[in-house]
Amino acid sequence: MDKLNFLTAGIPLRAGNKGYEEGFAVLDEMNLDGLELEFVRGVRISDKSREAVAATDKVITAHAPFYVNLNSREEDKTEASVQRIIETAEVTNSLGGFSITFHAGFYLGMDKEIVYNNIKKQIEIITEALNQAGNKIWIRPETTGKATQWGDLEEIINLSKEFETVLPCVDFSHLHARYNGEVNTYDEFCNIFEKIGTELGRTALENFHAHIAGIEYGAKGEKKHLNLEESDFNYKDLLKAFKKFGVKGAVVCESPNIEDDAKLLKEYYLSL
Repeated sequence: MDKLNFLTAGIPLRAGNKGYEEGFAVLDEMNLDGLELEFVRGVRISDKSREAVAATDKVITAHAPFYVNLNSREEDKTEASVQRIIETAEVTNSLGGFSITFHAGFYLGMDKEIVYNNIKKQIEIITEALNQAGNKIWIRPETTGKATQWGDLEEIINLSKEFETVLPCVDFSHLHARYNGEVNTYDEFCNIFEKIGTELGRTALENFHAHIAGIEYGAKGEKKHLNLEESDFNYKDLLKAFKKFGVKGAVVCESPNIEDDAKLLKEYYLSL
């Protein structure tokens, strides 16, 4: 990408129930750059919505349904999870999307190496299916907010090394919650970008996909998203680190007040 773009997680709240067309008008008014399609309970989008998304020049990403576990003990649930990710990639690619993300799975008390290999096997199935269809959209496991969920930064970087179309989605708020208040300083943020750049190359920094929100957490990790100014999340130093490393791509705001905090992020970033 040619710059860092700021997106809302879903249709801006100001659009009410008027759909994507009105949502894109709100984004224009607020000088925001796009949105993430939220396929929360299934990969469903109406024909009218498809037309509106396909017609926009905004940046589009997508979040696969939340019910995904590529490490399920039940084969049918694993297969259904694979299919949900493939469907998300197919729809998003058909609409000119940049990237899709998903929560890959849970440890379920298993050895971490076993879980990694289980998830890797399913990612291989997903990427092969998409490659055969000529679909080169970025596939991105997301860093997760609880220690019971697979997806720390190291695991996702390692997985990304193994597949041409896989890169991380770094949810910085999740990392902050996962480690109970750590990963919240300028140096820690810089270390993340340096690690990704060193291990995955400049392409990963110039095609970045991030999530940012205020977040409430405890000893077990993430509890819920908050508005940025109601949280201790250090978004200002994070944006300084984005600027220092020349990161480009999509920053998706997942705060409850999605468009207001997306605008807050963009305006602060542009002021640096």
